[in-house]
Amino acid sequence: MKPCFGYIRVSTLKQGEGVSLQEQKDAILAFASRNNLDVLDWFEEKETAAKSGRPKFNQMLRQLKRGKASGLIMHKIDRSARNLKDWSIVSELPDQGIDVYVATESLDFTTRGGRLTADMLAVIAADFIRNLREETRKGIRGRLKQGLYPFRAPIGYLDTGKGNPKAQCPRKASLVREMFDLYGSGQHSLRSLQSEMNRRGLLNHAGKPLSLHGVETILKNPFYMGIIEIKNSGEVFKGIHEPIISPSLFQLVQDIKAGRCGPKVTRHNHLFRGLFRCGHCGNPMSPELQKGRVYYRCQRPDCATKTIREDVLDAFIYRVFSKFQISTEDADKLEKDWLDTQEQTTRDETRKSIELRISSVEQGMRRATDLLIEGTLDNETYLEKKKEAALTIARLQEELRKLPDPADVEANTRQFIELMKTLAELYESLKPNEKREFIENAFSNRTVAGKMPELEPYSWLEEAETGLSVLNGAPHRHTDRTNRIPRELQAVFNLMKRGKATDD
Repeated sequence: MKPCFGYIRVSTLKQGEGVSLQEQKDAILAFASRNNLDVLDWFEEKETAAKSGRPKFNQMLRQLKRGKASGLIMHKIDRSARNLKDWSIVSELPDQGIDVYVATESLDFTTRGGRLTADMLAVIAADFIRNLREETRKGIRGRLKQGLYPFRAPIGYLDTGKGNPKAQCPRKASLVREMFDLYGSGQHSLRSLQSEMNRRGLLNHAGKPLSLHGVETILKNPFYMGIIEIKNSGEVFKGIHEPIISPSLFQLVQDIKAGRCGPKVTRHNHLFRGLFRCGHCGNPMSPELQKGRVYYRCQRPDCATKTIREDVLDAFIYRVFSKFQISTEDADKLEKDWLDTQEQTTRDETRKSIELRISSVEQGMRRATDLLIEGTLDNETYLEKKKEAALTIARLQEELRKLPDPADVEANTRQFIELMKTLAELYESLKPNEKREFIENAFSNRTVAGKMPELEPYSWLEEAETGLSVLNGAPHRHTDRTNRIPRELQAVFNLMKRGKATDD
């Protein structure tokens, strides 16, 4: 009996779990029995033949060329020949003294006619897979245009069947949200974030702790803010799945990753790190721990500004907040003046402004599409502009959703005025990271010239002291940071951000 190898293949692991492989084996064994052939070994492949480079297939070819068997038995031509490169190797085996058999076809590879027929069947199989690939791509693109993601759900989401949007995983979605919040706080590097999320129990699809690459993949995936991005083509689509995070938080994370938005991690968590600059040369005041005290120093040797102690800065800031505190009488007057002021016109103007900006971005994309059709704009630049436009529109739509309700404005205004009556005490009661955020929201320029610190207040602080006008405007920051501070400060920071927008 002539010794042969048996080669069987299914396109997916799921198919391999069924009867397809066994059916191929049975057909090959029946063929071998009828033709006095002996199957020495089986080579089972569980992946598509549309691409070359199948490991079992290549291993079998090497052993055939070493004389481990005299022939090869396949189930059908298309089990080996859905790409012509691999078929060209198989079709040359008879020239090397290796017999080729097809269990379900009456093909004689020792004759010219038999080999021609086999080549034609191989070409038909290759054309079939090309057509199948094209139709599959059309189907996938149709799903994407509908806002559906026809691939495996990212970590934090669950697959809910064909034709349905991905659903948030009850356990992992909140952990993914925490991951973005933690990195957006600026207190973590990717490696420290990996350790923290592994400690909290966020696992990958295989049920294992996240790798560093896995953490970075999640942080840069716009799917979590409602945008589907196809990496191979660079195209973006508006998803209909429920976002886990806001567009503004996603943008903040990208800015931090790119180094455009503050420090990610520091060795010592000093209170005023990165907040103050030298009033003479503009260099940052760097914190140093000396003999149990923290000093902030200008690193330029010839600068007149030398050092200032952290506790001295802290006391100075407390005194400045004390200056801006308002009395009970002033609070009553402010409440009367502010609540009597009609803000509806301002809110309508803000809404109209955001809607005009959205319209402008959409018009820009239509112009870019025209330039692409005309050949003036290359496809890579167009896709990049399309992605930027999608992110911008998502952020603007978020701003529209966050426009305050009149009742909320009134409640926040009353709470804000109450807190302004104890501004210095409020500052003193905060934790270090909350103090930092309080200072950033209260003062635009923070400098130390010689031994004298200087603080330039945002308009919201001055207006609260003088009662010049009602705070208004759209939020200035990329993200709503109030979810990381005590609830009683939310009204303060909401109004701070509106006031800062008018400064800019």
